[in-house]
Amino acid sequence: MRYFGQEGLIARIREHCRLARLFASWVDDSPDFEMLAPVPFALCCFRATPKNVDDLDALNEKIMNEINASGEAYLSHTKLGGKFTLRLSVGSIRVEERHLRKVWDLLNQTI
Repeated sequence: MRYFGQEGLIARIREHCRLARLFASWVDDSPDFEMLAPVPFALCCFRATPKNVDDLDALNEKIMNEINASGEAYLSHTKLGGKFTLRLSVGSIRVEERHLRKVWDLLNQTI
């Protein structure tokens, strides 16, 4: 609070929510990914769903592990509706759209 002030903190949270919705729009527009939950705040729950893949849970776990091992980004996971779900949290103080674009590019390169 001291560093940002009330208005600064409000603006930061709004920007994180905007960035999460932007990322979700890329997922929604892709034939190879799907959103698995709404994005009311700064957390995106999604998974890769390319055609001709029998085990989507195994694929998504592999994607997460490869991206995390690269050190370029960090994804967490959960299960939603019994499906292995990737989670992208927008919360770093200095996160910008270019950082999310980099994660999106990594995801598309990994599938």
